[in-house]
Amino acid sequence: MAHYVALPAQHMDYLNAQHRIPFSAAVALRVAVVLSQWAMRRRTRLALHQLSDHQLRDVGLTYPEAFRESRKWFWRS
Repeated sequence: MAHYVALPAQHMDYLNAQHRIPFSAAVALRVAVVLSQWAMRRRTRLALHQLSDHQLRDVGLTYPEAFRESRKWFWRS
């Protein structure tokens, strides 16, 4: 469950007044997002590999489908 924190009005005004971020910050942000996606894929595929047949049926997957997905490299979607 996600928790959201409301920002005070002055913070929102500051963020809305900002223009483009520097190129290096944009690149660093993109790298962080990609690394985060890769880590999530790795964790979910490891968890998928550990599910029982009953649990796989609950999520609508067969063992061969789950095995094939769990064997993908983390950078593959």
